[in-house]
Amino acid sequence: MAGGLLRWPVFCLFNALIFLSPVWTARSEAVTQGTAIVDGTAAISSTDENFICATLDWWPPEKCDYGTCAWGLASLLNLNLSSRILLNAIKAFSPLKIRLGGSLQDKVIYDTGDPQKPCRPFVKNSSEMFGFTEGCLPLSRWDQLNQFFRETGATVIFGLNALNGRVPVSDGSLGGPWNYTNAASLIRYTVNKGYTVSGWEFGNELSGSGVGARINADQYAADVNNLRFIVDETYQGSQFKPLVLAPGGFFDANWFREFLVKTKPSSLDVISHHIYNLGPGVDPNLVEKILNPSYLDGEASTFSNLRDILKSTGASTSAWVGEAGGAYNSGQHLVTDAFVFSFWYLDQLGMSSLYDTKTYCRQSLIGGNYGLLNTNTLKPNPDYYSALLWHRLIGPKVLSATFNGTKMIRAYAHCARDSKGITLLLLNLDGNSTAQVNVTAHLRAVKLHRRSRTRFNHAHVAKEHKIVEGTREEYHLTALDGNLHSQTVLLNGNILDLDANDGIPVLQSVKVDGRQPIYVAPFSIVFAHIPYFYAPACI
Repeated sequence: MAGGLLRWPVFCLFNALIFLSPVWTARSEAVTQGTAIVDGTAAISSTDENFICATLDWWPPEKCDYGTCAWGLASLLNLNLSSRILLNAIKAFSPLKIRLGGSLQDKVIYDTGDPQKPCRPFVKNSSEMFGFTEGCLPLSRWDQLNQFFRETGATVIFGLNALNGRVPVSDGSLGGPWNYTNAASLIRYTVNKGYTVSGWEFGNELSGSGVGARINADQYAADVNNLRFIVDETYQGSQFKPLVLAPGGFFDANWFREFLVKTKPSSLDVISHHIYNLGPGVDPNLVEKILNPSYLDGEASTFSNLRDILKSTGASTSAWVGEAGGAYNSGQHLVTDAFVFSFWYLDQLGMSSLYDTKTYCRQSLIGGNYGLLNTNTLKPNPDYYSALLWHRLIGPKVLSATFNGTKMIRAYAHCARDSKGITLLLLNLDGNSTAQVNVTAHLRAVKLHRRSRTRFNHAHVAKEHKIVEGTREEYHLTALDGNLHSQTVLLNGNILDLDANDGIPVLQSVKVDGRQPIYVAPFSIVFAHIPYFYAPACI
């Protein structure tokens, strides 16, 4: 009893110190000041309720890049589905969207017996596209995967083989109609077994100039129309209807526009594209690119151009990032699987959401050098915790946020998830200066129509005011020992690691007096939940 009484005043004193002093003190003497201006008048775009997504791929252990074989047992065909760490990592999202696919999906045969073909594994063969022979998904493994997804509560998107039946044509592309027999048999099997697949995606990186192979937009549109017919027919009478997604390739404005125009209005629910804007995983300048705000800004054109195409064609289709690993060919160890990559990843989440991207799928959940989970131990890499904090703190309504100050601070704001107010995300790309950030609300002029068409009441005038009322919750992410290449991340100064039962640790905030600015340490990331922020868009 005495011990408990002694601890209580110490705890209160600790909290008092938190409320009265800055949460994070700078390691350096340099401090820059700036203002984050958030317009909470109305949302400028929105995401799906569950924006975060990750991928599982088909690559066998023999998949190697630049002399390194980074895939191990991370394939859909050999991943350890009984791992307690893996189960807990997925369950923590409740739910996590998982996209099943990748380069080899267009070489996968489904062992449904339709058509009759031997079910053989992928075999390394340098003369074959992507260096492997055709592979096979046994139905027993498909059963195991679906049991796993049911247990973890995952939302599943399955990438179908879009190359069956193709023949070479004179322009170098593959032509001829898609032979959908095998895919249709897998869809029927899935429905008959009562498995829930939330979306069927058609093909992988076959759009535009393609990767390994390409298909013209008009043929691709015709094939997607056929896929929609198959899905509608197979799910006829079902209350649940899965999404149809395509093309799962790199953005090519002309190809994407033609594809949308030639696809029937009701055929395509989601247009998906991939992002590897940092270049090859072997690039020695990856860190410099990640920490360069001008380089990060370069990808905004992809999101804005796709949004504009969707608007101009009148399509009701939504945009997803179906796969994004930053650096292609499996990424780079201690960069794309280390703390520094959270700057690229979170900036991508923030930027893409500004342009009505509904879902963002990270390559990968596990596998390669860019997994949210370590390929060998399955323990979370830093980006896992970045994704989980986003999922838990940031809601679907996107707000306009600007930062007046150094260009090395990136600022994004959304309505808070399942809570009052907003969540502000701040990324400090500067390793030498702490940013002292004041948060200001900006309300645009809103004209309310009265009885006369010529009389308006300016109920709200455009103004800015500092937000100081109440307390906020802050989550500060930093690298162990300040090492950007570390695979260990600290939350508010405490190492994040699995608990004794291989469970995901509690992500505990610190409470801060609203009168204090937000202190963003060098090379750090801050999520700030501000419940007292007045944002009509969030009410």
